[in-house]
Amino acid sequence: MFEREKTQVDESGGRTAFLGKGSRVAGKLTFEGAVRIEGQVEGEIAAQDTLTIGESAVIAAQITGTSVVVHGKVTGDITARTRLEIRAPGKVFGNISTPSLVIHEGVVFEGQCTMSGTEPARMERDRKVAFFPKDDRPSDGSVLKAHSELGK
Repeated sequence: MFEREKTQVDESGGRTAFLGKGSRVAGKLTFEGAVRIEGQVEGEIAAQDTLTIGESAVIAAQITGTSVVVHGKVTGDITARTRLEIRAPGKVFGNISTPSLVIHEGVVFEGQCTMSGTEPARMERDRKVAFFPKDDRPSDGSVLKAHSELGK
């Protein structure tokens, strides 16, 4: 079952893990360094660094990672603490949560997206916005004048 799994050291001295094409794993996987998965995983995946789901990967799992890049097929929810990128021919069937999201042309995403945990997102949500009909917009830039006219 783990015959195609290997571990190597990258240039920065950190550890990287690789689950190759043809590998099948069921259960809870936890990775401290960067990891690339090309095989099949069912269960849960937790990565403390970058998690890359390769083109040949078929994942049926709840995924949590710092940065997640999807090229393959994922069925399950994905939570990325800093960034989620879905690249063609990637397919994601599940909900995603991340402060930064990139979806390339040619991917399939079916689910709901929540982007929270960033200061700009909180500021956007808390900001009050006043909409004015085109005829009631102030010509001199005075928002107060427009508000008082709307109340009439």
